Amino acid sequence: MKVKYYHDTGTALIEFSTHPVFETKEINENIYIDLDAYGNPVAITIEHADLCADLPNLLYEQIGIDKLHSQLSEKHDSQV
Repeated sequence: MKVKYYHDTGTALIEFSTHPVFETKEINENIYIDLDAYGNPVAITIEHADLCADLPNLLYEQIGIDKLHSQLSEKHDSQV
C-alpha cells in the first residue's frame, strides 16, 4: 500500500494494489474509488484533502500483529 500527497493540488492518493483500474466510482465531488474488474479497491483519491484532513500527521498501525508474533514465537519454542 502506498500513500501519496500532492502539495500543489492538495490531493491525497491511497494505492492498495497495482491491478488495472476497471471502474472509478464517485463518492462525492472530492472522493473517488478506483476498482478492479472484480470490484476490489485499487485506489482512493481525495481532492482538496488538505482542507478536510490532518495530513501532516500520518499514522500507520497494524492491529493484531503482536498476537501473531506471539503465536509464531510459541510455535517455534515448542518445536525446539
